[in-house]
Parts: sequence; structure tokens; C-alpha cells
Amino acid sequence: MLPILLKTFLEVARQGGVTAAARQLRLSQPTVTAQIRQLENSYQVELFQRRAGRLLLTDTGAALLPKVEALMQQEAELDFMLRHASQAQAASLRLAATGPYYVLPQVAAFRRAYPAVTLTVEFGNSQQVIEALGDYRVDLAVSSQRLDDSRLARWMLAQSPLVLVVHREHPLAAFSEIDVAELANCALLLREVGSMTRQHTEALLNAATVTPLSCFELGSREAIREAVVHGLGCSIMPLHEIASHPQLRIIMLRGSDAHVAEYLYCLESRRQFRPVQLFVEKALAGQAPGQG
Repeated sequence: MLPILLKTFLEVARQGGVTAAARQLRLSQPTVTAQIRQLENSYQVELFQRRAGRLLLTDTGAALLPKVEALMQQEAELDFMLRHASQAQAASLRLAATGPYYVLPQVAAFRRAYPAVTLTVEFGNSQQVIEALGDYRVDLAVSSQRLDDSRLARWMLAQSPLVLVVHREHPLAAFSEIDVAELANCALLLREVGSMTRQHTEALLNAATVTPLSCFELGSREAIREAVVHGLGCSIMPLHEIASHPQLRIIMLRGSDAHVAEYLYCLESRRQFRPVQLFVEKALAGQAPGQG
């Protein structure tokens, strides 16, 4: 039972709250809360303190965190070793991606070529998928976050310019191109913290010294799109991630060359794992690591 409680502690510490941790662990919020209380009560310690709506680590929790991280990584390495002890066994490949737009065409091509390989794909923001890769929870990650890290092999999958998407009845819908300054009069829909699209959006606003009329945070690009469809505001999004819809209009940002790139990552130490090699070869036709 202790490993389960420690895993819950680790996710709550990373996410800074029970709600986000429960979502990552695919558990209910009461279950996560109960597990943290059980861990604290079992050892008569306090691991978290609530401040300003967030759970902050106590000194005891901060001292425990790196030890739990090391333990979870060892567990993940053992799992990886056992799952792939024999290349002759039916192989499996786990991917994490920031969205379906760039990775699913690659997955479809790989499935057609290697139908015997068991594939799983999970989705999160850029920060979450890179964490999943580092924690050995996935074998490959697709992220818009560019990392220059000797522990990672990186390939570029695609690039997409950032544009403004609005409802067709929005005052800006009549324009094909606007200045970023026009967003001062808009209700702007933002992705959650950890999203590269949000980071690029905030950089554009800061560079133009623009403060939107209001901001509304939503936790996925699909939720953002639906919110725009329902007239809740407008949003800056990568062009290639905007599915066609009769209620939506796309507006270019004048003078901006901001774009989001999508990169495929694996741990350098796992580049020789055969399913990883096959996926990279199929997706990128031999592109060398580090390009892009």
C-alpha cells in the first residue's frame, strides 16, 4: 500500500493540488485526499499546508519528495526492463502528446506497418508529456516545448503559425489580419499553465504591452475551440490545430512570425529500443536527431 500512497503524494506535490493530481492519476478527488491523509496519519507527519488555494509542501514533505521521485524512477526502470526483456516477445510502445493533430497521422502509418505492436497514446500539455517521458511512463513524447538536453533525442514533426480564432459574429471576424493591440478589447481564452501555446500568447501580449479586456483559462485546446464556438471569447491557437467549423473565423496576426513547433522526443538511453527506432523511422524517414 505504501507505494500507492507515495505515488499519490508525488503527484499532488507536482500538481500543487488535489484536483489536478486526481485527473493525472485517474482517481476521484476524495480518494486522493483520503490517501494523503492516510499517509500523514500512518506516520504522524504533516506533508502539505494549504495556502491561497494551493497545497504547499511542509519541510517534511520537501525532504521526502526527492526520495519518492528516485523510488518511482527505479520502479519505472524495472518495469521498462521487464516489459522489454526480450525483443522476441510482443512489443508495446507508449506515447504521450500535446494533442492529436500531429501524432495521430504518424501513429496510423506506424500501425499499418507494424500491426503487432501494442500502442497506447495519452495526452497532456507540454510540461506533462515531458515529465511522463522522464519518469519512464512513456517511451516517446510529442511536445511543442523545445529542450536542448543531452539526455533526450529530438526530431521536429511540424511547425504551425499562431493565429487568432474568433466566432463568426465577433467584431474582429470581418478582418483577415489584425494587430495584436486589438486584443485589448477582447475576452481572451487561454490554455492552462504549462502549455507552450499559452507561453507564446503571453509573450505576444507582453511584447505589444497589451492587456486583454478579460481572460478565461481552459484546460485543453478542444475546450478552447468549443468555448469560441459558443461565443465565450477568442483565442490564439496554432493554425494547424483549428478544425474547420462554420462558426469559426481565422485571423492572421499582423507583423508576427510566432509559431509553435512540435517535437518528437525519446530518452537517449532508449534510442536503441526497437519499437522506438521503428516509430521514428516511419514518422520521420530517417531525419537525424537534433534537426529543428
